[in-house]
Amino acid sequence: MSSGWQPSREPAPAASRLLIERAHEELVAGNIDDGRLQNVRSLVRESWERSWRQRVGAEGLPPLDLTADALDVYRRAHPLAGAMDTIRALLLPGSADDSGVIVAVGDHAGRLLWVEGDLNQRILSGEMGFVEGANWSERAVGTSAPGTALELGASVQIRGAEHYNRLVQPWSCTAAPVFDPEDRRILGVIDVTGGAEAASPQARMLVDATARAVEAELLVARLRARAQPTGPSVPAARRRPVPERAALRVLGRDRARLEVSGGDGERVVELSARHAEILLLLAVHRQGLSAERLAELVYGEGSSADTLRPEMVRLRKALERIWPALVPESRPYRLPVPLETDAQDVLSLLDRGAHRVALSAYRGPVLPDSTSPGVEEYRETVRSTLRETMRTEASIDVLLSYAEIPEGSEDAEILRLCLELLPARSPKRAGLVGRIERLEQA
Repeated sequence: MSSGWQPSREPAPAASRLLIERAHEELVAGNIDDGRLQNVRSLVRESWERSWRQRVGAEGLPPLDLTADALDVYRRAHPLAGAMDTIRALLLPGSADDSGVIVAVGDHAGRLLWVEGDLNQRILSGEMGFVEGANWSERAVGTSAPGTALELGASVQIRGAEHYNRLVQPWSCTAAPVFDPEDRRILGVIDVTGGAEAASPQARMLVDATARAVEAELLVARLRARAQPTGPSVPAARRRPVPERAALRVLGRDRARLEVSGGDGERVVELSARHAEILLLLAVHRQGLSAERLAELVYGEGSSADTLRPEMVRLRKALERIWPALVPESRPYRLPVPLETDAQDVLSLLDRGAHRVALSAYRGPVLPDSTSPGVEEYRETVRSTLRETMRTEASIDVLLSYAEIPEGSEDAEILRLCLELLPARSPKRAGLVGRIERLEQA
């Protein structure tokens, strides 16, 4: 079956787009009573004003609220997980990769859990942070179909310049909230994003119908579950509280920072250099490491496990004070709960095509002062993956931003590539030529 999404033959008139853009400039400048705002639909104008009063940036990237591991765990347990086949069947019939649109499903807070559909569109939208795990609520990015639909509790269409965030203004979208079929609380949102065809009247009817079909499917599944006989309940064993989130900050930091939060509160602790190295290696090697292998990664080839064991004792004692559920298990050494790292977040964002977001999240090399062989290897993996992705996949704007950070500023190949991709009359070319000449002279 071919895609049901066809390019619209009725784009918005250029004059109306210009009026909306001028009204947006006035509002962002703080002129919320300017008469030009009357040229904007009331739904959009009111959303703009909410966004402005909440101090949402007009050009910022959305926050990444869910990293890869947290996202995987969260969406497997989400009520809409079981309805994804229905959503795909109704909104992405045939080949999703060349459907022409993106279909996203988010939770009640606007965090995108699934982003599927046209491959080229997903690569382009990744530049504005439209990726799984990103927060697209009104409070995060301003006026957009998914965020505003959640804010109003009704289906919404946002076309081009009506978006509050300028990075999103090349796109149009339609979204509808999904309600719990019994208590009517919002469970999530279904969104279609693309060109003008994604905000047509037909798109709205299809997205609304999909949301209602999902609600009906949820109700049927619950009724069937209630009809099944249940066995005797088994009391849960007492456990040490597992953190809701545990993260290790290692990018551009000489001393890593461990951040843990959950029902017992929040802890933020700077770790010693050696403890940071061990925790990073255990976070990267989640399947676990033997004492011998971990000793080699920390101290170097030929190191004895006996050298490592005293340090592991000290690390366990430190983690007992911070959050006992994080204490590593042994034979092999492994962490009992997932530990996210900001370095892994960057790799995940690159893999998802969110190049601009990944670059903004990159704070520098992994534990730059560490000479641990395992850390040095991982540092190079992150650095080379970032460079290769920027070189082969990133847009010229993102590539130019990469050329401004230390890793890219002295890279002659990257600078030449920027020069090659820039338009012939770009004023940025002269500066690049000068930088390349200085590098060649040096």
